[in-house]
Amino acid sequence: MSWLTPTRMIWLAFCLMLMGVILPLLMVIKVVESTFFLNFFSYGSSLVGMILGTLGAAFYASSKRKGR
Repeated sequence: MSWLTPTRMIWLAFCLMLMGVILPLLMVIKVVESTFFLNFFSYGSSLVGMILGTLGAAFYASSKRKGR
């Protein structure tokens, strides 16, 4: 997993969190039909994005601290 650097983890987490916000918004304004799968997918993407962002930030801080 050498391609998954802390910076890429943070960007991926940002995209997942953004998708976790946009999908429910589109469901509320009835652009996209609210389905059981789509509800859990948006929740899951938000949850995974939060975890991945936290891990990415921790790995980023750790790598910068070792570089000093």
